[in-house]
Amino acid sequence: MPNEALIVVDMQNDFCEGGALAVPGGNAIVPRVNQLIAQADHVVLTQDWHPPGHASFASSWDGAEPFSMRDFPYGPQTMWPTHCVQGTRGAGFHPDLEATKAEMIVRKGFHRGVDSYSAFRENDRMTRTGLDGYLKARGITKVVLCGLALDFCVAWSALDAKRAGFDVTVAVDATAAIDLDGSRAKMLHEMRQAGVKLTPSS
Repeated sequence: MPNEALIVVDMQNDFCEGGALAVPGGNAIVPRVNQLIAQADHVVLTQDWHPPGHASFASSWDGAEPFSMRDFPYGPQTMWPTHCVQGTRGAGFHPDLEATKAEMIVRKGFHRGVDSYSAFRENDRMTRTGLDGYLKARGITKVVLCGLALDFCVAWSALDAKRAGFDVTVAVDATAAIDLDGSRAKMLHEMRQAGVKLTPSS
């Protein structure tokens, strides 16, 4: 549909099996994601794009363990393994991803002190990426999301898309989840409560 865009979230090497922050099942969803890309009129890719020593990396803090929590000026922040560092292979898209059709690539997480899950707003909830304005300027009213990880970057993007006024669908079987302390079920519930449609991609 000409008024619908597919947003493919963070289909990068570091989030797939063998990567620094591998999401179980990340490799397995690539064919499903590619099917959605083939069917879409408009495609946007997001790309985690951290500078070395990013504040969300556990390695940036003495004694911090990966997946622990730390208070940041904008609230609680998960400490992640070092991942998706700018210019590294880990930050590149999965080699089997059909990325050529993308009309825009949104890079996020490049501000050293602020993590960025959502394709629309960084984790301080103030800094905007400009994606909502780009989509609206092109007449897009509906967005479909897929990719990695369901319970973090996909869910945050879906909720922000809904807040921005879009009709939002998540193709759940074209996602995979980290499921940190029950985060998959929690974020599925939050998306349903917000009016995000959750569907299979087929």
